[in-house]
Amino acid sequence: MSSVLDSALPQFTPDEAARIAADLFGLRGTASALGSERDQAFLLDDGARGGVLKISNPSEDATVLDFEEAVIAHAGAVDPELPLARSLAPRAKFDGHQVRLFERRHGHKGGPELDDAAVRELAGVHARLCLALRSFFHPAAGRELLWNVSSTPQLRPLLGEIGDPAREALVARVLDRYEERVQPRWERLRGQVVHGDFNLDNLLLDERGRVTGILDFGDCCHSALAADVAVALASVLRGRPIEDVFRVARISLDGFSARLPLEPLELELMGDLVAARLAAIVSISAWRSRRFPGNAEYIEAWDEDSWQLLELFDGLDPAQIAHELGATRSSTASPALAGRRNKALGALLTPLTYASPVHAVRAEGVWIYEPDGGRLLDAYNNVPVVGHCHPRVTEAVVRQTRLGATNARYLAEPLVELAERLLATFPPDSGLDTVLLVNSGSEANDLAWRLAAGATERGGAIVTENAYHGVTAAATLLSPEDWPTPHPAARVARIPAPGSGADLAGALDAAIEVLGGDLAATFLDGALMSDGIHVPESAELRLLVDQTHTAGGLYVADEVQAGHGRCGPELWSFARHGIAPDVVTIGKPMGNGYPVAAVVTRRELAERFPYAGRTFSTFGGNPVAASAALAVLDVLEDERLPERAAGVGERLRAAVESLRKPDIVEVRGVGLLAGVQLSNGELAARVADELREAGVLVGLTGKQDDVLKIRPPLAFTDEHAELVVAALDRTLG
Repeated sequence: MSSVLDSALPQFTPDEAARIAADLFGLRGTASALGSERDQAFLLDDGARGGVLKISNPSEDATVLDFEEAVIAHAGAVDPELPLARSLAPRAKFDGHQVRLFERRHGHKGGPELDDAAVRELAGVHARLCLALRSFFHPAAGRELLWNVSSTPQLRPLLGEIGDPAREALVARVLDRYEERVQPRWERLRGQVVHGDFNLDNLLLDERGRVTGILDFGDCCHSALAADVAVALASVLRGRPIEDVFRVARISLDGFSARLPLEPLELELMGDLVAARLAAIVSISAWRSRRFPGNAEYIEAWDEDSWQLLELFDGLDPAQIAHELGATRSSTASPALAGRRNKALGALLTPLTYASPVHAVRAEGVWIYEPDGGRLLDAYNNVPVVGHCHPRVTEAVVRQTRLGATNARYLAEPLVELAERLLATFPPDSGLDTVLLVNSGSEANDLAWRLAAGATERGGAIVTENAYHGVTAAATLLSPEDWPTPHPAARVARIPAPGSGADLAGALDAAIEVLGGDLAATFLDGALMSDGIHVPESAELRLLVDQTHTAGGLYVADEVQAGHGRCGPELWSFARHGIAPDVVTIGKPMGNGYPVAAVVTRRELAERFPYAGRTFSTFGGNPVAASAALAVLDVLEDERLPERAAGVGERLRAAVESLRKPDIVEVRGVGLLAGVQLSNGELAARVADELREAGVLVGLTGKQDDVLKIRPPLAFTDEHAELVVAALDRTLG
């Protein structure tokens, strides 16, 4: 046990304290006793500034007092606005006791009556103090202190002092939980010098409940940052109605995280750390009250409220407490979650992919992780183009989220910078000079169609036979993949996919004739993804553009799936063919999972749009989305992903072809995109399911769903490609 906690308090009277202050520090006035756990503290009133005299326990180590004073000085230097009770004079000695004089701060003590705003601001002040101390260390910071949450296991010898078998067992369960859940992961928690006792007894507040004084650094130490937060949280929650405890806790954690965000593990263990702090309060209180009955009233001041909270926490599952305090909810069993999904969402939402649905709880790079810890190689998702949860993109989103997210009617650098960066990626002679940021590829294609129909004053479109361009009302009409057959309303003519070997010229002439001079636009997905993944010849696309223009329509290059380096070193698939689209739509991978998309066109076309100057998307181009998209462009360039991925894709397709399986009809693709056509759709569905069970995710595409769609993040390497090929080899026998 700590010798300080095991030692009796000094026993000076107020009159003696006044004489000591006068003799040692020249401060003359009246003294009144303040409560203290192991020292003596007196408020000195000289009719002017006054001060607080602190007479330390004779067992207190002078090095520790040096440490406390250095902590206050450092925090005050880093953040001068912190309302610290600073030292007014060098430490002195009197009759074997260390004596210090501190600044007098004005205010009153607070408790459970504090409102939400005061709770939030108090936590923010605490975060500021922690930030000020994170660069500080001192040789005495590692001192052994029973109040340090890291010392929780050392409370066991005190349990017998509690005197109530039921309560003793309750605290024992808290210690068991700490040793099971916290102790093995303590070293993974952020550590630093902390106040150690940032509770309402050591704070002064004004009439609005705002902090005017931070007092008593007697328990400062090196500990886990989250443990210091738990100390403060336990104090704020004591005395609250049970039904309000977790709501107020979340407000307090919000206030702290607004200045110093907490990490997932810290939130996961916060409930255990709060319970450990409460266990320390009642255990140390029981022990010290028996030893020092004369100071029992001060020692036991918060005991009953602490017991109330301990009983609340004891009755809940640790995972439930963690979730109540802001941690991510633990995963539901997959079948149960699928049932809930079907009940709440199933009427309109597309069915789950694979016979055994993927239950994604987290993802990183090219891997998706399921609740049991198993991982799946993601060779399917093109949205996380630079890899799942890429740190550059994630941090860009988090940083801008903390700064703010407004709309496009306000000036914001990310929106403007993103538009400029996008325009700089298009060929200089393309004439593309105008950007409108929206939220999804569907919205981008919807707007492109409205622009084309408005600018040409026509209502017909040409798309490929099994095209997909989105889910809005207009985009669905351009998406025969989703049509009933035939579609009753669409003024849309269909042509075979370029690169499929069909007579494109003849089909194009027929389509234009069917529309009878009403062609507004031709839409082409540069990857021909829904048509089964074909690689068009440049001459075919030039014919398509020329014939569209001759018929009076606009050519829309849909780069939602083909863009951002999917089809080769060029960022946009149309650029490799030397064609000049009138409109380009981009989306899906643009934000690496964050919703952002864009329409890019020529100013003269935009100005002909009937809604020019009035087109607006509430979230389109908001600073957070724009920051994500900018980070994606940075990563693509810095990591040279399009160039590298093109080589990986070429070798992947060659390796699949070399398998020489009779059920493989054809291998098609470009860049990091492969379509493996099998002999029939039933086989393709079975292979996709078996690959999923083998830990590899691929999709299905083509009019008959007979093409395996291999479309991984561009972070894919040759090693990952080899895993795909080996799994496909085993699956096809």
